Amino acid sequence: MGKKDKKKEEEEASSSASSSSSSAKKDEKKQKDKGEKKEKEKKEKKKEREGAEGDRGDPAAGGSSAAGGPSEREDRERDRGKDRESDRGDRGAAASRPEESQTKDASRPEETPKKDEAQEDLEAYKKRKIAQVESLGRAGGVYIPPFKLARLQKDIEDKTSPEYQRQTWEALRKSINGLVNKVNAANIKNLVEELFQENLVRGKGLFVRSLIRAQMASPGFTHVFAGLVSIVNSKLPDVGDLLIKRVVLQFRRAYKRNDKIVTIAAVKFMAHLVNQKVVSELLALHVATLMLEKVTDDSIEVCVSFMQECGLALSTLSAPGSMAIYERFRSILHEGEIDKRVQYVIEGLFEVRRKKYEDYPDVMPELDLVDEDDQITHEVDLLDDTIKGEETLNIFKALPPEQYALDEAQWKKISNEVLGVVEDGEEGDSSDDSEDDEQQAQADQKATQKIMDFTEQDTVNLRRSIYLVIMSSMHFEECVHKILKLNIQEGQEKEVCTMLIDCCAMERMFQKFFALQAERLCMLKPEYQECFAESFDKQFATVHRLETNRLRNIGKFYAHLLHTDAIPWTIWTDVKMTEESTTSSSRIFIKVIMQELCEQWGVKKLNERFKDPEHAALFQGLFPTDHPKNIRFAINYFTAIGLGLLTEDLRKALERVGTQMASMKTKGGASIEEASTASSSSSSSSSSSSSSS
Repeated sequence: MGKKDKKKEEEEASSSASSSSSSAKKDEKKQKDKGEKKEKEKKEKKKEREGAEGDRGDPAAGGSSAAGGPSEREDRERDRGKDRESDRGDRGAAASRPEESQTKDASRPEETPKKDEAQEDLEAYKKRKIAQVESLGRAGGVYIPPFKLARLQKDIEDKTSPEYQRQTWEALRKSINGLVNKVNAANIKNLVEELFQENLVRGKGLFVRSLIRAQMASPGFTHVFAGLVSIVNSKLPDVGDLLIKRVVLQFRRAYKRNDKIVTIAAVKFMAHLVNQKVVSELLALHVATLMLEKVTDDSIEVCVSFMQECGLALSTLSAPGSMAIYERFRSILHEGEIDKRVQYVIEGLFEVRRKKYEDYPDVMPELDLVDEDDQITHEVDLLDDTIKGEETLNIFKALPPEQYALDEAQWKKISNEVLGVVEDGEEGDSSDDSEDDEQQAQADQKATQKIMDFTEQDTVNLRRSIYLVIMSSMHFEECVHKILKLNIQEGQEKEVCTMLIDCCAMERMFQKFFALQAERLCMLKPEYQECFAESFDKQFATVHRLETNRLRNIGKFYAHLLHTDAIPWTIWTDVKMTEESTTSSSRIFIKVIMQELCEQWGVKKLNERFKDPEHAALFQGLFPTDHPKNIRFAINYFTAIGLGLLTEDLRKALERVGTQMASMKTKGGASIEEASTASSSSSSSSSSSSSSS
């Protein structure tokens, strides 16, 4: 029994396997049929498309040829009917795969393409194409060559259409960005003229956004951007007001986020706007107070940078407010709760203030382009919640044609007023005559105008030529001859004297070559004597600035001129040998001159010159006799330099003064004794009279 049951089970398994294999074959056959049907449908679709293109290309050829003839249509209809019947028959078997039936129904071809595209005219196509291109923006879309885009834009006849407005908006944005990025202190005047040719009323949002971005990228040019804003603000105050509001909002956001870099940039922009008087100084005081309210290292650094930029303007516009801020800094230093590095930063700010902001001027001369009468100052509260940045001004918005044309006409009028452009027909026939008169007046003014050279370029050239003559000459007489041949005008002799003294001072050792030139020039022209005498006073007054070697060379230079009598001895008139009126450098200078004169003449002849009655009045300061202290100082000085022989008269004068003082003392003692005896006698007489009574 067991064997029979096993056989039955094997037969049933084999039958089931055969049935399953037959069903699998049927399924494969059905799938092949369906694949063939799909290929037929694709071919039919292709033929219909070709027929439709034939209809579009040659409409006169008739509808029968385009569709492939009535016989072909009937064959396709029969095939479709057979497919529907086979689908109904196989619906039960294909119920488990509904997606295939859905794809088959969805893949039925459309009968004909839309006829609207075929009938679309060329003008509508161009407009639609331009609209698509403009709507893509600057970052995406299909690339169109510039020449093709320009040709499409020229075909727009309506200059107030939304497409044209978008085109002008993009051009305005690019132009403003380019001008703002190119501005600097040298070309700001020229760029302002170009900037006012753009529609800043319509594009004020673009202008302000470009300024803020450029300042954030280049904080070192903040003073230039502030100068540009001050010029535009004097003509269009709305632009300046919008900029201040956006900068304040930017500062608020950065302050809340603790973004130090953005905060410093915003604060620097506000500081330079205060310097240019675009915004009131109250905003600067409010910012500084806010920074110092909660003391942190970063807030103090930001406030210090802010005060460095606008401290000079605050000290003039609001001195009490500036003083209060510095007092707050001083109290923070005394508290000592901040980092050492930040304490050094505050001390650096006080050093800048002590130097009166030499390195931080409020407005550079080349950026001070707006008169005080034309400046418009805005007052903005730092914590005002009603401030809005008006970000919608950055976005393009198409205007009605009438409004757009009116705005363009108004801006053209404003631009002409700002730039001083006169429209055609306003001047009339008298314009040519007025231009001729102006040209004639300018020519007359140039003819009578005297040009003043404040660059001193002629003086520099003269010094260069004198130096070259001096250093290229072999003998002093040759050098003097060349100097006299130079085109030296009246009053320029002092340049020759200065160059000779400087050349002599630069040498390592004293060279008589330069002193001989000076001697010859003084002998030939008296003007040089006066110039060398004046230069002696200057050298003696500034001798403490000279090095020892230079001082020695210049002293020997003047000693040569004195012992040759090339210059007058009246140069000693202003020299006073006292401890108060001389310095160590000036005493060394006189010592070099005196020793050189003694070496050339000898001490005896030098003493005779000093005792000469004609010159005695010139040396009263050199050998003072007014006070014993000065006499002793002069005696000690000349004795120390080895010229004690010159102090004989001073020693006699000191003895006379001593004897006079001694006699004064003796006289004073005798008078005191007489007064005491007189008083004693009077007292005795009074006592005797009292006793008798």
